[in-house]
Amino acid sequence: MRDLSLPDAPSCARNRDPILQHLRRLLTDRQRVLEVGSGTGQHAVYFAPHLPHLVWQTSEREEMLPGVRAWLASAPADNLCDPLALDVDTPWPALSVDTVFTANTLHIMPGESVEHFFQRLPSVLQPGGLLIVYGPLKIAGAFIGPSNADFDLWLKARNPLSGIRALEWLDQLAADAGFKREELNYLPANNQLVVWCRE
Repeated sequence: MRDLSLPDAPSCARNRDPILQHLRRLLTDRQRVLEVGSGTGQHAVYFAPHLPHLVWQTSEREEMLPGVRAWLASAPADNLCDPLALDVDTPWPALSVDTVFTANTLHIMPGESVEHFFQRLPSVLQPGGLLIVYGPLKIAGAFIGPSNADFDLWLKARNPLSGIRALEWLDQLAADAGFKREELNYLPANNQLVVWCRE
């Protein structure tokens, strides 16, 4: 039973297994993952034990770190590191990884922050490294299902600078930063998992 004192993102329990199915395949020969925007930390404590061959580095904005630390303390794993303070709008910590993973973040942060995210990736991600992004996207100008259109309206009502991003725009930001898209995977609940590789 989950500790009710811990922060909870219910979507993590729903999407973790479909995401993990792809991570097992994608991360076979990887060594170190930086998770940007770890949220509560629930993804990290679930994925790390299933991927014991690599180091999983969590990160979040300073004000979110207590929740991540609480989850990591509740489910320790040898390959889970203490979370790093990371704000995509400011210089990132000095580290070198072969994979960056982020889930359900790009539609929450303002568009300018999405641009900063891609611009700063080369500071931490090695050549040949993978960027793996999970979340809802617009593709060819269309939402994947009416629920995503409603979700986009809800996001914009909370913050007009947020919203479901167009895959083509992300591809352009990725290309400007030296990345090329390798995969587009369709997951349950109208979400996608996209993989770019740093050239």
